Amino acid sequence: MKYLIVGLGNIGSEYENTRHNIGFNVLDAFAKASNTVFTDRRYGAVAEVKVKGRTLVLLKPSTYMNLSGNAVRYWLQQEKIPVENMLIIVDDISLPFGTLRLRPKGSDAGHNGLKDVARVVGNENYARLRFGVGGDFPRGAQVDYVLGQFPPEERAKLPERIDIACDIIKSFCLAGIALTMNQFNKK
Repeated sequence: MKYLIVGLGNIGSEYENTRHNIGFNVLDAFAKASNTVFTDRRYGAVAEVKVKGRTLVLLKPSTYMNLSGNAVRYWLQQEKIPVENMLIIVDDISLPFGTLRLRPKGSDAGHNGLKDVARVVGNENYARLRFGVGGDFPRGAQVDYVLGQFPPEERAKLPERIDIACDIIKSFCLAGIALTMNQFNKK
C-alpha cells in the first residue's frame, strides 16, 4: 500500500525555518529518522520510506506554497496513489504554537497552499495535519509573520512537536485516520 505525504513550504534559503515551512521541516525530520534523503525530482524533492510493508512517498513541492496543487496531482498520478492515502502537512495560524490537528477533509481555512491543492486535485477530501504556529501578529502583518522565524522559546520546543507530527504520519499510514485522530487530536 502506498501513501503520499506532502509537506507544504517554499523553496529557497530565505524561507528555511520559517513558520510557513513547517511542512518541509516535519518531512525533513521524518526522512532523517528513516535514514533516507530527498532527491530533486519533477515538481519537488522526493524521498521514499518503507514502514511495516507500506511505502510512503514524501514530497516537498518545488512549486512554491501557493502553487502546490500541480506537484501534488503529478505525484498522486505518477505513483498511482488514491487521494484517501494522501496526507498534507501545513502551518496553521489559527492554532496555538505546537498544536497538532489531524482532519480527514475540510476547507482550506484561508491557507493558499491547501486552496491550490483542492483546486487542482478537484476536491477537499484529503487528510491534512495542521501544525499550529500561533497567530500573534498585528492586523495586516500575516505574511511577515508566517514568513518569519520562530522565536527562541518556540524554536526550543519545535523538535518535540515535530517528533509527534512524525508519529502522526506513521499512525495515519498504519492505523488509519480515525484511530490516529482519536489518539493525537486531544493532546
